[in-house]
Parts: sequence; structure tokens; C-alpha cells
Amino acid sequence: MPTRRAVVAGLAASASMSGATWADAGAPSHVSAAMDGDGSFALYGLHADGARAFRVALPSRGHAAAVHPSAPEAVAFARRPGTFALVLDCVDGAVIHALRAPAGRHFYGHGAFSADGDQLFTTENEIETGAGRVGVWARGEGYRRAGEFNSGGTGPHELLRIPGTQRLAIANGGIRTHPDQGRAKLNLDTMRPNLTIATEAGEILDQATVPEDIHQNSLRHLAARADGLVACAFQWQGDVYDAPSLLAFYRGGGDLAFAAFDDALLRGLVGYAGSVAFSASGQHVALTSPRGGLLVSVEVDTGEAQVARQTDICGVARGAPGLVATDGQGNVHHVAPHLTRLATHPVAFDNHLIAV
Repeated sequence: MPTRRAVVAGLAASASMSGATWADAGAPSHVSAAMDGDGSFALYGLHADGARAFRVALPSRGHAAAVHPSAPEAVAFARRPGTFALVLDCVDGAVIHALRAPAGRHFYGHGAFSADGDQLFTTENEIETGAGRVGVWARGEGYRRAGEFNSGGTGPHELLRIPGTQRLAIANGGIRTHPDQGRAKLNLDTMRPNLTIATEAGEILDQATVPEDIHQNSLRHLAARADGLVACAFQWQGDVYDAPSLLAFYRGGGDLAFAAFDDALLRGLVGYAGSVAFSASGQHVALTSPRGGLLVSVEVDTGEAQVARQTDICGVARGAPGLVATDGQGNVHHVAPHLTRLATHPVAFDNHLIAV
């Protein structure tokens, strides 16, 4: 008689061989978690024009999602310190699998698929020690927990796969937390955030640590270009009036290069960057601050910054062309770098917009 694991693996294999593509899910260009007007939660698929492609219900507030590179599957992550992630069939809304963090762990709200789509990587907290871990899940075996490796620091938040490679960029925010104390930050005096570049097998290839004099600049979110350039977005944990730049670039083998923002822009960001993304061309990077109600578009080569204002704007991702952004009032915007409203939905979009 086949084992339960074999049955689950067979079902997963059958689903993966069904031939379904993102076109079968309405050909969305982006996905985002959101709260509906009645207080319920869902993952939404959006078309390039901002129209809704699909809605899949979630049991509680979502944060970000990982989208499979070819199959119409999205993994929706609970907001930190959540312990669940749901693998969703975006065609019919079914929950394919429910991932649970191992005992003594919680998720940080982000994950990414391997280049071939066979593995899912999740950022996690080892609660007892505070060590950052990356969980590895085997999609072809019903998302079985297949292993884990060191994230390279404390408090790993977002991780992503650098386009066209089998390398992962990991944002180790440096902040230790414990679920018994909610979202309290336990080590602000000693935190040491860093960017870690690792292989999909967990070998650390490169690291860049935030300078000691701004060690409370917590690295949270990332974007990457095909040439390996990584954009880093930060959340300052010190006095907001002392906040440094919240955007840095990393080309490998050196230090983080922080964008030069003037004092007025630094104050306007209120020490908090919510998301970061490269434009489709890679010539611009957008940084959002929902607390400041700002989207900053930076020309990568010159450093020139342009500012657009929109209440509670946070989600941002590459679009065709340029960039697309969402806000907590249900608006979907084209960014060029000014904002053009594409659509409005009766929802509050959450922090992140993910390109499919």
C-alpha cells in the first residue's frame, strides 16, 4: 500500500503536470495580499491595467507571496511572527498545501522559489537562539520540508532569487524577536543587519554589513536586476530625526553604497521604507514609505530622485513599462515616476506587490 507521503507527492506531481499556466489564472501581472471591506483577508491577482484577475481567501492577514515561475501557484505568507504559509492554486482558489513552520520557528512573511521552481525558500526565526534560518521545501514532494541553512544573520526578512541565477539575496534585518513578546524588538543596542548572498544550497558567497555608526538601520526589503545589482530598503530603529538614507545599492565584493537623499526627503520618509523595486528597464528603482506617504523614484546611474505623494503607498513592483504601485486605499498606480491611477478596489492592499 502506498504511504501517505507517496500519495501527496503523486498528487503534487499530477498537478504540476496538468499543463496549467498563469494564463489559466487570468494572466495576472501581479499579486498582493489585501483586507476586504468586511475585514476578511485575501490574495488578489491583478492585471496590468489594475483590474482584478482573481481573489483567493486567506484565513488571516497576509504579508507577501512567492509566485511559481511557471505554474499558477502562489505561496501566501502570514505576517510576522506567523507560523503558516498557504500554497494556493490561483486557477480555482484551492489550498494545495498548508506549510507550518517547524517547532521553535516562525516565518518572517517572505519566500522565493528556486530557478527551476522545484524548491521554495522561506525566511525563519529560530526562536530559542535568535538565529536566522532559511527553510527549504520540496514542491515535487508535496512541499515536504527538505532542509534548512543559515541565513547569515539575525532576523532575515525578505529573500529573493537574483534573476537568471541560482543565487539568493537575503535581507538580515538584525533584529531579534520572540513571539511571546509579540513584535517587540529585543536587541536594538547590538543589532548588526547585513545583506547575505548565498547559493540555493546554502553556501554563503558574499556579505555586506551595515556600517557600525548606523547599525540600527534594519535591512528589510530587496530588489535585484539581471546584472546582479541589488537594491536594499531599510527601516531605521533610532530617533527618526537622525535617520540616515533608507536606500542602498550593492554590486558585490564591497560595501553598501547608500543613496544621497537630502534632509527634507529623509524627514519625509519618517525612517521607514516599506518596499523597493527596479523598473522594467532597470534604470530606475522605486522606494516607498507608507508612513510618509511617499514614493521615491531614483535614477540608478545619476542618483537623481523624484518624489510622488500618495497616502499609505507601499507595494511596488516592476511593470510593463516602468513600475506599478498599490496603497492601503485600494488604488493601483502606474509609476513613471509620477503616479497615474489605473484602478481602485474596495480593499486595503497590504505591504507588498509581487510581479508574476
